[in-house]
Amino acid sequence: MSAPYRVVGILNVTPDSFSDGGLYMEPSAAVARGLELEREGAAYIDVGGESTRPGAEAVGATEELRRVIPVLEGLRAAGLEAAISIDTSKVAVARAAVEAGASLVNDVTAFRAEPALAALVAELEVDCCLMHMRGEPATMQNEVHYDDVVAEVREFLEQRVAFAIAAGIARERITIDPGIGFGKRAEHNLELLARLEEITSLGLPVLVGTSRKSFLGAVTGKPSDDRLAGTIATCVMAFERGASMFRVHDVGPVADALAVAAATVNGRWMKTPTNSTRPKS
Repeated sequence: MSAPYRVVGILNVTPDSFSDGGLYMEPSAAVARGLELEREGAAYIDVGGESTRPGAEAVGATEELRRVIPVLEGLRAAGLEAAISIDTSKVAVARAAVEAGASLVNDVTAFRAEPALAALVAELEVDCCLMHMRGEPATMQNEVHYDDVVAEVREFLEQRVAFAIAAGIARERITIDPGIGFGKRAEHNLELLARLEEITSLGLPVLVGTSRKSFLGAVTGKPSDDRLAGTIATCVMAFERGASMFRVHDVGPVADALAVAAATVNGRWMKTPTNSTRPKS
């Protein structure tokens, strides 16, 4: 029986991502990290060449392609079996990434930055993830206000899903993401997680990305490199509320936590590739 969730390993090939910027700029280092994430249990490797942290500056398509394509090609050449997701909002980058082996386009703008990206995804018959974000990374944390953050995020995602389907994308190829940390204060992120069932009730797979984010620091007082416990807690709670994809930096510990959560929620233990016998305790 396959697991009822998928862990998405984050592979940023950027100099300015908030947690791991600059660590994997060399293609060889990025490929090694991608293979490591797969060994730890990632079903997807999400490769991104443009930071989307709050205040991040935009990157042109030429530079983004220079960063990501050698990594995608290197991962496939190295025998990666996990699926590859390309974290981009650009038509040119998505097309080249799919040609290099990506099978999912993860667009934080939900096809608003380049609407033609929806038609490309439909043409190439690949999967996509549509995320909620107000504004753009450079401005998204300015003057943040919601009357009801969950209702507003849900309405936005419904609209973007309708746009994607109208562009020819099959509904079963769409995943949605409430955009934790994107144009939201700590209280908004916590409210979205508490009421996540209102998002999962849309009947589509829901991806949650809480890994190392600042709202965890607001709760715990910990810096970004010491937020694993908070990441695990939010992933487990999101799973219990119906999320099925989890985008994280620390794949191994989160995968273990989700395996235990799944066994608990289902009331039974499921064998995984790394567990061939029932544990004694």
